[in-house]
Amino acid sequence: MAPKYAPNLRSRLAPLLLFLQTGFIVIYALYVEFDPYAFMFGNTSSKLYSEFQDVNVMVVAGFGFLGTFLVRYGFSGSGFNLLVAVIATQWSIILNGYESWIQSRRILIDLKSLVFAEICTASALISIGTVIGKTNPVQLILIAILEVSGFILNGWLLRTFFEVKPLYCAMQLHTFGAFFGLMLTWVMRRKGSETPFEKEKMDRKTGLFSMFGTLFLWMFWASLNSILVDEGEKKLRIILSTYLALAVSAVAAAAVSVFTSPRGRINLGHIQKCSLSGGVAIGVSMSLVHRPWVAMTIGLAAGVISTLSLRYLKRHMLLAFGCHDTCGVLSVHGLPGLLGWLAHLILQINHMDDRTTAIRFAVFHICTLLITLSLSMSMGVITGLLVKWSFWRPPQDRKCFDDQAFWEFPKLAKKK
Repeated sequence: MAPKYAPNLRSRLAPLLLFLQTGFIVIYALYVEFDPYAFMFGNTSSKLYSEFQDVNVMVVAGFGFLGTFLVRYGFSGSGFNLLVAVIATQWSIILNGYESWIQSRRILIDLKSLVFAEICTASALISIGTVIGKTNPVQLILIAILEVSGFILNGWLLRTFFEVKPLYCAMQLHTFGAFFGLMLTWVMRRKGSETPFEKEKMDRKTGLFSMFGTLFLWMFWASLNSILVDEGEKKLRIILSTYLALAVSAVAAAAVSVFTSPRGRINLGHIQKCSLSGGVAIGVSMSLVHRPWVAMTIGLAAGVISTLSLRYLKRHMLLAFGCHDTCGVLSVHGLPGLLGWLAHLILQINHMDDRTTAIRFAVFHICTLLITLSLSMSMGVITGLLVKWSFWRPPQDRKCFDDQAFWEFPKLAKKK
């Protein structure tokens, strides 16, 4: 006998999608236009388009495949990722164009604004990694909308009150997304979540598909870190530094995985996730990395910290605080993001001769981190309280990590 699942999504998901998409179309019809100057620089646009495609592959295919590691959650891991990504990107374009709308009552878009929107979307997908498998698509869309709003607000605060460069604001996506998601999963914790869910496991097939996601992200990460930088020596240096950091973090993840394994074997989950930690850490500090060995050292530290955290800290966070982090977002994005922030602080102070200036920069740098953490965590709590509401019909414990609650399966239908 087939198990009884929650009522269908017709009364919640379909109205929400139609409402949001209709609202977006109306807003775009009234206020959004293509930037006419973007068509005057064809060569620049063609170069940016190739990098935009790299970031687009990361958001759609990279995160999509990475979320298929659960045995019975492949449809949802990839399908919901695409659904959330396209909704969040449309919403990000509107919010990023708010200042332009204030000045001219128009929102002009080009490839660069689309890139910014996809970076904001990536931050939302990072947050969703903490609750994947324990939420329905309605909840995921609401989480993405609120997370993107908070991330864009954080960037505006940093630019307005601290005159932080847009590149550094954008690279806060890892720290903001990770701690937003951590508080989100803490608020949405379930009774008895200290014991593993029945279907929260990985097998050979799902592990292989998830590894494809890691490969997509790993290959194109240099484009993510360098896409907002103009052509020149700095851009090339960032690309090289990102590759070196990623390469070393992959080596470190494999080594630490073997060292910490009781049987002395490599854990595929560590390779899938911790191999990316070098790209996260170098992304925050890349503007000050001028030597290859510095990038490699940052990648090594990120790989070691990320793998140790995924091996030990993830379980302790669950037992001590009830934070059930499905994808290990804290280990992959949160801690490496903080490491990158620390590396940025040390490298900047090291380049300063005046002690007073160095102290002022340290205070300034700490304030930017505190604002990012405060806003991300408070927004995570607010979002968790809203999304936890039973009105959204969250899946029951025994229905978590299961596609059958949301997707059609023709073979099963014939058997009934």
